[in-house]
Amino acid sequence: MVLEVVASKVDREQLRDQIEAKYCDVAKKPEQGFHFHTGRPLAAMLEYPEADVNALPESTIESFAGTGNPFLLGKLHEGEAVLDIGCGAGFDTLQAAKQVGPTGHVIALDMTEAMLEKTRLGAETLGLTNIDAKLGYAEELPADDGSIDVVISNGVINLTPDKMTVMQEVYRIIKPGGRFQIADIVVQKPVDQDAKDDIDLWSG
Repeated sequence: MVLEVVASKVDREQLRDQIEAKYCDVAKKPEQGFHFHTGRPLAAMLEYPEADVNALPESTIESFAGTGNPFLLGKLHEGEAVLDIGCGAGFDTLQAAKQVGPTGHVIALDMTEAMLEKTRLGAETLGLTNIDAKLGYAEELPADDGSIDVVISNGVINLTPDKMTVMQEVYRIIKPGGRFQIADIVVQKPVDQDAKDDIDLWSG
């Protein structure tokens, strides 16, 4: 059986603007509350070790808005090259950078400059020099073919209307034998195309 995957017909730029506005608020005004969980309580719900969370800057923790814990699939190894799709405030990025050590490297990608500023600040606070924070989109990953050991992502790919292109990009950049460790939202039944095409259902 061949499964046909049809991309959403939502206006991509309009959707990106809505998502960027939402997560700019998460970065700049985390105290206001959102329709999704955030911060330290969320990290506990998602089984991040308390010691790992406490080792992060508070500004990073307060703007955490993931949906799972990609490190439950395995810790990263010294010297690995990592790309974090949708790094947000750097919650997973900073942990990845510490795990791969100074001989490793992490590319932190996000479409929201306010979040990237928090990632850069967190790296500076912790003295981490192996993070390259880049503005961009999941459909165009900033890495050479076959150059990445591990791709991580947390609650971001579900916000992309063309997931097939994202997966093709992951396949392009990952090394043979590399790993794809993501945490995201999954539905258990098909979503009607009309729902996929309703932009108001995407960013809440």
